[in-house]
Amino acid sequence: MIPPELHARIRRLFFAEHWPVHTIAGQLGVHHDTVRHALESDRFIRPGTQVRPSALDPYKAFITATLEQYPRLRATRLWAMVRERGYPGSAVQVRRYVRTVRPAARAEAYLRLDTLPGEQGQVDWGHFGQVRVGATTRSLSCFVLVLSWSRAGYARFALDQTLESFLRGHVEAFAALGGVPRTILYDNLKSVVLERVGDHIRFHPRLLELAGHYHFAPQPCAVARGNEKGCASYCTSSLGIGGDY
Repeated sequence: MIPPELHARIRRLFFAEHWPVHTIAGQLGVHHDTVRHALESDRFIRPGTQVRPSALDPYKAFITATLEQYPRLRATRLWAMVRERGYPGSAVQVRRYVRTVRPAARAEAYLRLDTLPGEQGQVDWGHFGQVRVGATTRSLSCFVLVLSWSRAGYARFALDQTLESFLRGHVEAFAALGGVPRTILYDNLKSVVLERVGDHIRFHPRLLELAGHYHFAPQPCAVARGNEKGCASYCTSSLGIGGDY
């Protein structure tokens, strides 16, 4: 049986990044049949001299970050990935840049908040006090998904923060925004992370099922790293509401 984390990762690389089966198998160290099996299932809710600017400049951060995760990925595959993200140039420029940054063994770096269009979204719950419902009082929460590049957002109020409400918020947000970001950044919510030991993260299987269906990569913030959550304050201010978001 394929672990849920591997299943979701294979589907994202194939459907969202358009990597061929043999590339996925080689980069993840699995058999080709394992990759094909994961692709079969499909279920869920539907300073010096002046430097001339280069067409590759907006994509260099993405290339570097991708190589940090997949240091052996070929330059031609990276070229295909940035071309899908709007890069108009040839593979030659990409090859030259890749030679200067691969492999880049670096000290820990902060997550860049400057992302490409469609690359990242951020999700969290907001808390908005109490609301009267009939003869009782209920806590009022708000599910928010914000796209990191455009700051376009979707908000849905709820009287609970159950897993079903959390997953439903994603599905409705994708429909309202007309697409799915390639990566979604989360705080360390119990609906997302069941266990975390160092760099080992055990995701909630229902979230992985959602990610596998919609072909996005779930990414939790590092513990005690508030700098990684760039959209939280924007969410509440843009909605014109307050809370301890």
